[in-house]
Amino acid sequence: MKLNIVLVEPEIPQNTGNIARTCAAIGAKLHLVYPLGFNISEKAVKRAGLDYWDKLEIEEHLSFAKFLEKYKPEENNMFFVTTKGKHVYSEPNYAEMNEVFALFGKETKGLPEDILLKYIDKTIRIPMRPTLRSLNLANSVAIVAYDIVRQADFDGLEEISNYFTF
Repeated sequence: MKLNIVLVEPEIPQNTGNIARTCAAIGAKLHLVYPLGFNISEKAVKRAGLDYWDKLEIEEHLSFAKFLEKYKPEENNMFFVTTKGKHVYSEPNYAEMNEVFALFGKETKGLPEDILLKYIDKTIRIPMRPTLRSLNLANSVAIVAYDIVRQADFDGLEEISNYFTF
């Protein structure tokens, strides 16, 4: 299965760097949708992603409209991650899908509400206490991404540590 992590207008460079590192670790393609709240060459982004930038595939999009035009939600297994999601992130059977897109909005506002309403059946959420607003973006991506690859039996990922011999 091919996993695509889509960041729509991310604002915090450290989050994007950490997400890039997660994508590199699991072999996911990272999509960055402009405008970004920072310069992609900023030290904070590079530092958070460490030396993983050359180990992942990144596709940049000039706008969210251009992304949706290229990768149509009606034709792709696309999931919009939001605190207002109709389904829990673990409900879809990702293992049956050849390719999955998980979309995450900017840290301060999330994904555009009109898009969430239009694709309400494709919205997913991470359960949490009702009195809290949201989780950190990098943590949210890790939670959802790892569940998707878990459902695909961690295909292509190291299953046994070769660091220690017992």
